[in-house]
Parts: sequence; C-alpha cells; structure tokens
Amino acid sequence: MEIPTGVNVKVEPGRITVRGPKGEVSAPFKTREAKVTLKGSELEVEAEKRLANTILSHVRNMILGVTQGYSKKLKALYSHFPLSMEVKGKEVMIKNFLGEKQPRKVNIVGATKVEVKGQEMTVWGPSKEDVGQTLANIKTATKIKNRDHRVFQDGLYAVAEL
Repeated sequence: MEIPTGVNVKVEPGRITVRGPKGEVSAPFKTREAKVTLKGSELEVEAEKRLANTILSHVRNMILGVTQGYSKKLKALYSHFPLSMEVKGKEVMIKNFLGEKQPRKVNIVGATKVEVKGQEMTVWGPSKEDVGQTLANIKTATKIKNRDHRVFQDGLYAVAEL
C-alpha cells in the first residue's frame, strides 16, 4: 500500500500510528499472524489475505482521517420541549430534553471535536472510531424510554450532507 505525501506512518510492535495535517491516529494491532513492515513510502502486510485486507482497510481509514477527517452533522428536533446543547470540555450537555431538569451528559471520545450552533451540532475528528463512538454516545443519551416513540420523537438526528 502506497502512503501519500504529507502522511507519516510509524509501525511499532502491536501498534500503528498515522500522523498527518488533520491530526494523529493510533490503533493497536496485536496479532501474531500478521507482520506489518514499512519500506520507504510503502506499507506491507504479510498475513492471510483476509487479515491483511482488514489491517490495510484500517490503515486506509486512518490515512483518510488524518488527511481529510471524518465529520457528521446532527440537528436537534423537538415537538414538546425546546432543547439546547452546549460543549463543556470533553462533555456535551443536552439541556431540557423532554423537559428534564437535569442535563444529559455525553462523553466526547479521543481527539473528536464538537461544535454547536443553534440547533445544529457538528462532530468531527481524525479517527473514524472515535467520531462514531461519540455519535453513538449522543444517540444513547437521547434515547427515549417509558414513552410512546410514535408521539415523542424528540432527539438529535443526522442531517444528509450534499
């Protein structure tokens, strides 16, 4: 696999680190069946075809993350109680969700950044896994229990990007 210019890949025993203009991503690869070597600007994986393709796919995602980044836009929709969101450090506070007095807190994972503008939230970062886990944390925090889901459809929903 060819490594693009401007991207540094570091191979250590059990770990691969990729550094680029948008940040740094590191992932553990603790398998004895695969041998990952870096020769110049070429990354080689010696393993069974399925395992080698899996490792190369992860490295491709890491390279894409440090060059372009991953982002997702969410929009707050409500019909009963107007909710508000704010970012405090490594937490997102979702206030007045279904009229609750206590805000719901969501952890931001890794180097992921969250920006709130009005009723829209943008989640972005260099790691696909960290951005996805932050989105899953938001989805879990805004899950509605003990109410009819057909009536109470308040929450944060992904916006299709054109």
